[in-house]
Amino acid sequence: MVSKTDDIPASVPVDLAREGETENSKDSSKTALKDPCACGHRGDTAVMNGDAGHEEADSKQDGGADADLAEDANEQEVIVIQDTGFTVKIQAPGTEPFDLQVSPQEMVQEIHQVLMDREDTCHRTCFSLQLDGNVLDNFAELKSIEGLQEGSLLKVVEEPYTVREARIHVRHIRDLLKSLDPSDAYNGVDCNSLSFLSVFTDGDLGDTGRRKKKGSELEQIDCTPPEHILPGSKERPLVPLQPQNKDWKPMQCLKVLTMSGWNPPPGNRKMHGDLMYLYIVTVEDRHVSITASTRGFYLNQSTTYIFNPKPANPSFLSHSLVELLSQISPTFKKNFTALQKKRVQRHPFERIATPFQVYSWTAPQIDHAMDCVRAEDAYTSRLGYEEHIPGQTRDWNEELQTTRELSRKNLPERLLRERAIFKVHSDFAAAATRGAMAVIDGNVMAINPGEETRMQMFIWNNIFFSLGFDVRDHYKELGGDAAAHAAPTNDLNGVRAYSAVDVEGLYTLGTVVVDYRGYRVTAQSIIPGILEREQEQSVIYGSIDFGKTVVSHPKYLEFLEKTSRPLKVQRHDVLNEKDASVELCSSVECKGIIGNDGRHYILDLLRTFPPDLNFLPVEGEELTAESQKLGFPRLHRHRLACLRQELIEAFVEHRYLLFMKMAALQLMQQKANKDKAAALHDTSTADVESESKPQALEASEKVPDDKPTSPTSSESESTLTPNDSESNTVSENSAPENQAAQVPTANTNGTHEPSAPERQNGGCDSLLEDPKSREVVLNACKAVGSISNTSFDIRFNPDIFSPGVRFPDDSAEDIKKQKQLLKEAAAFLVSCQIPSFVKDCLDHSTLPMDGATMIEALHQRGINIRYLGTVLEFVDNMPSKAQLEHIYRIGISELITRCAKHIFKTYLQGVELSALSAAVSHFLNCFLSSFPDAVAHLPADELVSRRKNRKRRNRVPGGGDNTTWASLTPSELWKNITSEAQSYYHFNLQCESVDQAVEKYNLQKITLLREISIKTGIQILIKEYNFDSRHKPAFTEEDILNIFPVVKHVNPKASDAFHFFQSGQAKVQQGFLKEGCELINEALNLFNNVYGAMHVEICACLRLLARLNYIMGDHPEALSNQQKAVLMSERALGIEHPNTIQEYMHLALYCFANGQLSTALKLLYRARYLMLVVCGEDHPEMALLDSNIGLVLHGVMEYDLSLRFLENALAINSKYHGTRSLKVALSHHLVARVYESKAEFRSALQHEKEGYTIYKNQVGEGHEKTKESSEYLKYLTQQAVALQRTMNEIYKNGSNASIMPLKFTAPNMASVLEQLNIINGIIFIPLSQKDLENLKAEVQRRQLMQDSGKIEEQQGSQLELDDKLPVDD
Repeated sequence: MVSKTDDIPASVPVDLAREGETENSKDSSKTALKDPCACGHRGDTAVMNGDAGHEEADSKQDGGADADLAEDANEQEVIVIQDTGFTVKIQAPGTEPFDLQVSPQEMVQEIHQVLMDREDTCHRTCFSLQLDGNVLDNFAELKSIEGLQEGSLLKVVEEPYTVREARIHVRHIRDLLKSLDPSDAYNGVDCNSLSFLSVFTDGDLGDTGRRKKKGSELEQIDCTPPEHILPGSKERPLVPLQPQNKDWKPMQCLKVLTMSGWNPPPGNRKMHGDLMYLYIVTVEDRHVSITASTRGFYLNQSTTYIFNPKPANPSFLSHSLVELLSQISPTFKKNFTALQKKRVQRHPFERIATPFQVYSWTAPQIDHAMDCVRAEDAYTSRLGYEEHIPGQTRDWNEELQTTRELSRKNLPERLLRERAIFKVHSDFAAAATRGAMAVIDGNVMAINPGEETRMQMFIWNNIFFSLGFDVRDHYKELGGDAAAHAAPTNDLNGVRAYSAVDVEGLYTLGTVVVDYRGYRVTAQSIIPGILEREQEQSVIYGSIDFGKTVVSHPKYLEFLEKTSRPLKVQRHDVLNEKDASVELCSSVECKGIIGNDGRHYILDLLRTFPPDLNFLPVEGEELTAESQKLGFPRLHRHRLACLRQELIEAFVEHRYLLFMKMAALQLMQQKANKDKAAALHDTSTADVESESKPQALEASEKVPDDKPTSPTSSESESTLTPNDSESNTVSENSAPENQAAQVPTANTNGTHEPSAPERQNGGCDSLLEDPKSREVVLNACKAVGSISNTSFDIRFNPDIFSPGVRFPDDSAEDIKKQKQLLKEAAAFLVSCQIPSFVKDCLDHSTLPMDGATMIEALHQRGINIRYLGTVLEFVDNMPSKAQLEHIYRIGISELITRCAKHIFKTYLQGVELSALSAAVSHFLNCFLSSFPDAVAHLPADELVSRRKNRKRRNRVPGGGDNTTWASLTPSELWKNITSEAQSYYHFNLQCESVDQAVEKYNLQKITLLREISIKTGIQILIKEYNFDSRHKPAFTEEDILNIFPVVKHVNPKASDAFHFFQSGQAKVQQGFLKEGCELINEALNLFNNVYGAMHVEICACLRLLARLNYIMGDHPEALSNQQKAVLMSERALGIEHPNTIQEYMHLALYCFANGQLSTALKLLYRARYLMLVVCGEDHPEMALLDSNIGLVLHGVMEYDLSLRFLENALAINSKYHGTRSLKVALSHHLVARVYESKAEFRSALQHEKEGYTIYKNQVGEGHEKTKESSEYLKYLTQQAVALQRTMNEIYKNGSNASIMPLKFTAPNMASVLEQLNIINGIIFIPLSQKDLENLKAEVQRRQLMQDSGKIEEQQGSQLELDDKLPVDD
């Protein structure tokens, strides 16, 4: 996908942070990037002041906390990080000394890692590094070591082993032996994941470009894609999803390497230095027993049945196991060397672990090989030497909280802190996931074993696990189990919000929510001391019984007050059981507990955000007209439906614009009135204004909303420039310049104001000296529902409409206001945000490709998934419905698979472990197979296990003993799906079977299979499934390979890096490419510093960098960065994630520009195949992909193939952009060029004429596009006439005709590349230096004029842009 920002001429200083967002929403993986410091300003600051952008963003880094750091200090910090590296020599035993580039910040430990990865030293693990005979401390930074400088010689010295070191050594050797084996990636362990890019690029891209002679490879390209990739093909095979990687053919080095049965060594052998025994079978079938001793590894004389620990003769004593094995097995020696060569040739990004585990929903059948380390891991759960930490288990809570307490005064400190936070979080998420699976699989003993299964709680590895059921009727009032299922995710959202605000002294628990085998498990870190006392004693803030008894605490109020502004939470009073008033600054459920470590913890944050009244019918409360019109309020499964944080922010922003408009309008009226000296009239309007507040509000809302038919109404979200309906206010606005400009100074111009507190309290002083202006602000505040009368400040009371919460009488007025505000926020969601989403889909600034990207786009606008039905109805009622067909189709398949997931969850809970694969395959058959009577295969020993089970009351949670699952039929399942769609999404699905659904909504079964597998964690065998056979079911139990957890957790952010990234984007937008490039490179460094090498945000950074390299003409660099982006996207998001598809397309373009045509085609074909699986052919993005393929094929003179793709692109463009669109004109032109190359001038003329007409109507005669097109038409006409003449000549004179040579144009690569750039939205800026200078001067001139408010017509939009800034810092 091309970011729309690239099409903007450099001279327009657009609102860049917004643009950045549209880019993110398309690049789909970046949801939460939106508000990096959760303080409302979203980093837009960078935008306003042209050149100052970079320092500006910097100094606002921490949401105002460090805003007063001087700018130059920041400049200094950046320099510190790029401290110069130096080179040291390393001498390892048995190898030549080699040079290693190191940086002063590195620890000695990192050199160890490098040596353990290098081909020639990888088999050593137990060694020390010595400088002049002194052993270096592993955890010392290099800069702190005396005498270490450029050219120093470090010696690798072998150290004696300990049991721990010996184990680490064996584990490391096993990892080296398995380094090319993908089974860990298929099994979803150790953060391994799949990547297939190298299959299509034949190894590393950089080299191939240099090796092949450019240009000469034209002849031998085979361009014909497989049948299923051609346009119009109906088959959607699954097998090509994972092409065969020839590197994965196993090179066997050993048959068996396992721990021997003679372990552990008896005491007398321990005293000889024996640490453990290994049993090995070589490829030559030699069985040997090996002793690991303190001095190294040697052969002993034991056999399987006789223990004889004496060294064999010869014993081959070696410090490294590899050296020993190389001496006894020639095959091992040969294959191990070859394996390591291959291993180090792979791109590092194919090997590095991802920060969070990515699971694959398909896998081939893998042979299960013997593996000692895996076997040992399974039983020791690796607690003993986890991550080489001394002591037994990790104290997760202590780690999570200490990292938060690290200092954050300057950039290096902040980087260190964010890196620590990120690392601990990803470790915690991994441990919590393992624990949750162990709990559900029944491998963890409950802490309350006497209770019923559903009520049990567990502790494993210092993590507390509870199941998502309504225990002890806790949620009875709120919807029972449904509420208990929703509460953990709400709580997680609360934890996210509070940890993003990051207030010093306030702590949240590490929280991970895992869905596995139909159960929802919440994993939390444990507050020190909480298990020793009753909850009643510990809670000193909040309520444990939903508001019947409430307590408060001054310290908590102080901390929560700091979060109340960014989270828009209003301080309020509630009554406790004694009818006394208690002050809170959060919802009542939010509990404050001081742990034994003296820290203030808050937990149960499930109501951090206010309730969503559209799904909470309350007796005696009427919703606004907009909501009622759409059939709200609707009954929901539970009463915990909240508005999303994104919605709250969009709503406040929208209100802020209204506030500015009203104030400006009134000031203007006053000015006009002053001129007439009609002061009397003036006061009366003000009175009316204040008395009839609701009407005023309605009126002010009508301004933006008066065009409800088109979904463009008033989104502050989508457009920040006023649209037509408001233009009248704006033009009035800019007339009396001085007056209008005064309102923004009230409390905008935030970019220049020094600190947040000043802005939020004394912001309005300039206005409030004048009583009339004060009145204006007062009226505007009242009208938009601000809680303060002197400045704009909207906050919500999360306890409104909570059952059981009572408010004191004196706050009745306030509560009434709050209720009104909540109703308006709910109305804003349906009347603004949903239309805004649909509008963005219509103009293709949002282009979801699958369920996940669509959900993300909805979430970014604050629309919850429960509105999916409403969104679909809205799309269905649009006049331009045809252009939204892809959205409708993705929405329907999302809705169907979500309903199926709800049913599957309860279906699985009743299945015992031995029947799991049978049950899953049966469910998939009922869901997707056309076979009408799918029958389940019950395991043979069913009856036996039932009898046993009756006796045991405390089964593991997953030990259901019933076989009701087997009686499910396809028609029953689809009946349930339609009723679920009706009851949950209020959407009327009209289908009774999968085939009807596919037929009616134009869905694909393979897409449904992908969506349901990803949502439920199913992994299936990769083979061709025959879904449509009416004679046998599509799935058998052998096809279900695994069931994985689906994990939700907090994603800690790299805030500094993100600010750099944003200011870099801003610079690029203003046409300062070089500066932008530097900033983005800096961001990349910082991202790497915090996240390590592999992360989705780094992927976005690399993509932008590659694009900049390309635009600035550095093609090889673009290729290398984009290759990294593709690998990272495959590994961190998944091999067929929409983002990965986009990355493949970009890479193909850069390959083409580098002259690697066959690779470019392979990549494009891969992207097309993935897209067919993910969303089918009928999608606007497919037009871009097909235009790319068609152009490349045209370039290699495959005209007929090229036409198939280009004509398909033309058809899709016409459908989704309307026949009059410029995109369609371009498509016509591309088709015409191919016809011209085929010398079919009549067809070429026909297409070019169509294009010409569109250009003429859309941009007028004088436009260069129209002129180009008309020139081309003339040229085609001449060619056609010349051809006709020649033909006539031939007819007339037969074979002896004198034939004029005709000019057939074989396309040259440059022209093809130029067209590729155009369709991919890459526009080269005029390249002469002078042009660039002029352009920059122009940008700066405009900025200056804008700052001083000289450009009248831009005043309005500038006003609005500025207005956004200071709201809630």
